[in-house]
This record gives sequence, C-alpha cells and structure tokens, in this order.
Amino acid sequence: MSADVTDARISPRRLLQLTAFVSTLDRFAMPPMLIAMARDLDVPLTQIVQAAGAYFLAYGLMQPVWGMVSDRLGLVRTMRLALMLAAVMTTAAALTGTPLALGLARGLAGACFAAAIPASLIYIGDTVPAQRRQRDVTDLMVGVALGTAVASAGAGVLAQLMSWRIAFVVTGLAALALVVALRHLAEPPRTRVQRHPFAPLAQVARSGPARLVLSLAFVEGAVLLGMLTLLPPAVEAAGVGAATAGAVTAVFGVAVFGFARVVGVLSRRLHTSRLIALGACSALVACSLAALSRSPAMAVIAAVLLGLAWAAMHSSLQTWATEVLPAARSTVVSLFAGSLFIGSAFSALVVAGPAEANRYGEVFAWAAAFMVPLGLLATRGRARWRRPEGEAA
Repeated sequence: MSADVTDARISPRRLLQLTAFVSTLDRFAMPPMLIAMARDLDVPLTQIVQAAGAYFLAYGLMQPVWGMVSDRLGLVRTMRLALMLAAVMTTAAALTGTPLALGLARGLAGACFAAAIPASLIYIGDTVPAQRRQRDVTDLMVGVALGTAVASAGAGVLAQLMSWRIAFVVTGLAALALVVALRHLAEPPRTRVQRHPFAPLAQVARSGPARLVLSLAFVEGAVLLGMLTLLPPAVEAAGVGAATAGAVTAVFGVAVFGFARVVGVLSRRLHTSRLIALGACSALVACSLAALSRSPAMAVIAAVLLGLAWAAMHSSLQTWATEVLPAARSTVVSLFAGSLFIGSAFSALVVAGPAEANRYGEVFAWAAAFMVPLGLLATRGRARWRRPEGEAA
C-alpha cells in the first residue's frame, strides 16, 4: 500500500490486517464452542447452531448498510463507530443465559463487526492500483488467518478448561483496543458522491458482472463458511474434546497464513481465473474427505485444503469485487460480504437438523456437490470478464 495516504506511525497495511484479525477473532470464536455452549445452557445443539446463524445473517444483512454509511461518514470513522458498538454487544453475549438472548446478542455483535473487513477492502480499493490489489487483498487475508487460528484454538481451550463466556469478553476488549489503534489510520479522499443513498444499489442491479460476483459470494459462503462452522462440532462428535476440535480448525488459519504468501507470489504470474480454479479444486477435495471421515487426522488435511481454497479462491473473488464496478465500489464490496455471510447463515439453518442428528458426512457430501458448479462458474466468469474503462491499472 502506498505510503502517501497516511503519515501514521502504524502503516495502513498493518492496521487493516489488525482490523481483519479482530473481526475474524470474534467470528471464529463460536464454532469450537458450540457443543460446550449447548451443554452449559442445557439446550439442543440445533438452537446454538441457529444462534451462530443469527450472527452470520446479521453480519451479512448489515454489509450494504455500512457501505452506504461509509460513503457519507468516511471509512475510518465508520469502522471505529461500528467496532465500539461491537465491543459492547459481544461482551453482552458473555452474560446471556438463554439461547434467545444469546442469539440476539450475537446477532447484534455480528451486525456491528460487519463494517470491519468490507471497509478494509474498500480502503484497499480506494488507495491501491488495480495491478497490486490482489497482493494487498491477499495480505489482508493474513490477518484473517491469524484471527481464525487464535480464535479456533483459544476458544476451544477456554470452553474446555474454563468457560465459553470468557472468549466473548476477550474479543470485546480486542475490539475496544482496535478502536484506539484506528486513530492512526488516515481517512482516504472521498471519490464517490451520490445524490441518493440508494443510487449505488441501482448501479449494481444493472451490472451483470456485479450480479454474478454477488451470486458466487452467496454460494461460497454457504459452502466454505458453512463447512468451517461445522468442522469443529463434527470432529468433537467423533469423540474428542473441544480443545482438540478447535485446534484442528486452527490449522485452517495457519494454512491460510502460509498459502496467502504463496498466492501473493502466484498472482503476479497466473491469471486470476486460474487461482480461482486452484481454490475450487482444493475445496472440493476437502469437502469430499470430510464426507468420508471426521477423524482429527482427516480433519487436519481438510482444514489445510480449505486454507488453500480460502487464500486462492476467496481472495480472488474479493479482489474481483473491488474492480467490477468502481463507481459503486463500497456498495459492491459490502454486498459481496453480505452475500457471503447470508449464504453462511442460510447454510447454518439448513444443516442444523442434520448436525443435531450427527449426519455430518451427508452435509459435507452436499458441500462437495455444490462446489463443482461454484468453481466452474467462478473460473469461467473471471476468465471472460474485462476490467471496465477508467479503472486504473
């Protein structure tokens, strides 16, 4: 990222990575604790999975709202406001005693954390030339990777040895610390001035490529994020503790961290469509392996392959979202993230029953089946797409 956008003591790249880290820390804290939470609240696992779905649904629905707010209030101000509210809401989740209260608190936390990563992507889109954007988006994934690893391993350990409630207190404090740190991130110049707040939505609706990207994000959220949400309880249902199940999922974060650097290098040599194809194939194999076995060893292999899929395919789709409609970039990026997590919420609602019945193999088999058309459409669509005139290279 160019140094001329800020004179802060902390580089924009590091601050954006930190934003991705904290947001992901909260998002991935819950999956390793699902079974422990159900036992503590003495309710069926289905109700806790649905509470997790409420988080993803609110996270997704609020994306376009925060996108429109950021166009008027500014990216950095929006992030700081949203994270302040998120700190309150996620801490409140630690004090709940019923599935309804938990779902409400987590839903509100998701609605507030929703501003973090999309705003970071918009910041990159507004300040980084298109030819370097894939690399910078991949760098942002490093923060996601670390947040995933720390949340998955740490939350599982806390749930098994102490209490799942502590994890939400930790993420709340982390969000407060980030509000302070983001004072050092300079506000980029505002280049999108709309007469009406819903004008960018109309632009997106008229754009075929934008609609395609958003549709792909929905299916990706249902498959990849849905699988990541269920992997810890699936492993735990096979007979291991929450700490071990969380550690298996933490491998995903470590894999993303490692593969993000590799994809960053490959992005200078390979067309983006080939990176998408690589990620789709990796995810297909991961889902197929998880359908065959949920043993810790097989789950580790699946988590590594999912890490490659996230680094290669997801970062490529994210980069595409920043390029597909520059005049409405904040709206497209926000809708992209919204589609991703609405897809994840939809998946959580659909698979809650099979998960309660311990039919994880069936769920992962369906994920593998949906990955085939997703990979084909995404690869072909990106190969045929051409950057619009006026988008700087």
